[in-house]
This record gives sequence, structure tokens and C-alpha cells, in this order.
Amino acid sequence: MSKIHFSVPIFSIGLILLLTIFSWSFFLIYFDFTDGFSLTAVKEFLSRLIGWELGGDSAFLSSQSWFEAFRLGLTTLKMSILAIGIAAVFSFLTFAPGARTMVFSDKGILASPIPAAIFAVIKVSYTLTRGIPELLWAMLIVFVLPPSIFAGAIALAIHNYGVLGRLLGEAVENMDQRPIKALRSSGANSIQILFYCIMPEIFPKFLTYLLYRWEVVIRTTVVVGFLAAGGLGRELKLSMSWFHYDEVGVLLVTYMLLVFLVDYASLILRKYVN
Repeated sequence: MSKIHFSVPIFSIGLILLLTIFSWSFFLIYFDFTDGFSLTAVKEFLSRLIGWELGGDSAFLSSQSWFEAFRLGLTTLKMSILAIGIAAVFSFLTFAPGARTMVFSDKGILASPIPAAIFAVIKVSYTLTRGIPELLWAMLIVFVLPPSIFAGAIALAIHNYGVLGRLLGEAVENMDQRPIKALRSSGANSIQILFYCIMPEIFPKFLTYLLYRWEVVIRTTVVVGFLAAGGLGRELKLSMSWFHYDEVGVLLVTYMLLVFLVDYASLILRKYVN
């Protein structure tokens, strides 16, 4: 009698397909496409978005509108760079004492009550900062700082500090501990082990994580800009409030170009790092 072999990949793919079919079946059965949905309304909205009804007065045909949109896009890019830079600095300074293997290992680099307390504080800060979304951080920061690029960058940096710190801490915890023990047994101190053993392995991962988070940040700057900053987000909010749909279209095109630019730059830099 032949044994039945259980394949985890095949089971996973089958489970995903089953859930997909079930969810789409539920959607198609209970969703009424005729209730509040009109192709005419969609066509009218798209025509307003490209300024078709305005003719020569459309923002798409105005060089001044494009110049202003690109200027706001540059401001948004500056905010994203400032945000990811602040998050990188603080996560890089805290990832070592925030790694469990460096604190609680029998022969860990840090093995005393004070580092253990620092570890607990850092872990709590990672959980707190990444658990609260950027938009909520922006809503809280505007009570302390005036709406500006710096306020938006701080809101984005706080959230991404927790994300980057968590990723770096787990990278240290999952690395091979044998080189650390070998250096420790040969008489190396904590600083030497950090710079000659941990940093060469962690730093390329740190740069990769940083670039990936920058791609996420550039997408969330527009949402944060609605509340706490300028740039494309604030102008989008104003244009939508004034029903200037053609200006909204120009800003959206600029935003998509900015996202593609950052994604391409991140791809090139990641290849260089690897």
C-alpha cells in the first residue's frame, strides 16, 4: 500500500484558491451592480478629472499647473527622505540592545540587568510606534507641532522607526551565533564583536530594509500631507474641497510619476547594495 505524501506548497495553493473562490462567490451573489453604480457617472467623473469639459482652460494644458505640481512633488520627496532618514538613525542606534540573543544569551554580548531593562524599553517602543499608523501619529503631532513638512516627516519617522527596528532586531536574532561566541572566547569586547561580526552581516540587510520602507513612505506621504504637512497631500485636499478635478488629475499624475521614480531609484540602489 503506497503512502500518501503531504505537500505543504500544494496544500497552501489549494487553500488559497478555495478561499479566493469562496470570497468571490460571496461577492458576486450579494453585491448588486445596479444599486448606485452608473457607467455614465464614471465617465463624467473621468472627463472632469482630465478637464475635458474645460477645453483650453484645463490644468493639464497649463504649464503653471505642472510646474506647481512638480514643485509640490519635490517637497513630498524631501519629506519622505527626511522621514526615512530619521527612522534609520534611531533604529540603527537601538537594534543591537533590542535583539534578544544579545541580552538573554548565556554568553551574550550584553548580559546584565541594565541592558535587560533597556531591551524591554526598546521592544515596547518598537511595538508602540509601529502599532499606531502614520495617519494617527500625524493627528497627534499637529497638537504639538504646526502643520509643516517636518511634522509630517516626524509622523512617518515614528512609525517606520518601529518597523525598521523590529526587522533589524530579528535579523540579529536569526544570525549564526557561532562567530560571536568564537570572538568572545578569543577575548574580543562588545564593541569589537558589534563592528567586526554583527555589522558586516546586518548592514546590507539594513540598507535593503531601508530602501523598501522608503518605497512605502513615499506612498504614505500624501495621506499624511492631508493633516500634518504640505506637498502633494495638502494640495490634493484643497483641490478636492474646491472641486477642481482637473487639478486633482494633474496632482495624481505627478504623484504616480514620483512613486515610479522612487521605486526605480530603490531598485537600482538595492542592486548596488547586493
